[in-house]
Amino acid sequence: MPDTKPSRENDAPQPETAAQRRARRAQFLRDLMEAQALRDRVQPRRARAARMRQQMRMRTFRW
Repeated sequence: MPDTKPSRENDAPQPETAAQRRARRAQFLRDLMEAQALRDRVQPRRARAARMRQQMRMRTFRW
C-alpha cells in the first residue's frame, strides 16, 4: 500500500518557470481553438451568428 503522507521534499511546490507557463498556455489555447472549431462544425447557424456579431463589433469599434 502506498504511503499517503506527503514526503518532505514535496511539501513546497516548485514555482513554475516562464517556459513551463508558456507551454501550458499554448496547449490550453490549442485545445480551446480545437473545441471552438468542433462547435462551429456542429452548430453552423450559431457559428454564423457569432461571426456576424463579431463583424458588427469590429465595424462599430472606434480607435
